Amino acid sequence: MSDSESTKQTATKLLSGGNPQIPKGDGDGPVQDYIAAMPGWKRQVGETLDRLIADTVDDVHKAVKWNQPFYGNEPDSWFLAFRCFTKYVKLTFFRGTSLDPVPPEASKHPEQRHFHIHEEDGLDEDQLAAWIRQASELPGEKH
Repeated sequence: MSDSESTKQTATKLLSGGNPQIPKGDGDGPVQDYIAAMPGWKRQVGETLDRLIADTVDDVHKAVKWNQPFYGNEPDSWFLAFRCFTKYVKLTFFRGTSLDPVPPEASKHPEQRHFHIHEEDGLDEDQLAAWIRQASELPGEKH
């Protein structure tokens, strides 16, 4: 890691639950800044999610909004986001009730579903990729 990367990581403020405070921005750069600032084991989860999304969805659009990475098929039309919490990383599918199988965590938003990834969890990359593919084929959510 270069000195500038190290300084950037230490300069990033962590909000409640260890969620990095990253300025809003479009494109891969802000998303990579967010992932680089994810604390501890959560960084590897972020790297894995970002890789799975990029490998599964051609020409995926990326942005950081509200201190979390968003992924979509076109600008301002998003199918998923993730963010850090104290004990897990929460993956949000904006049209999650349309996925098969439906991700396990309910939301206060009727169509959204969440998937929580804890440190001790083994990631089922095939299931995650299936959800990502399905989510990317649905109409995006405007944010």
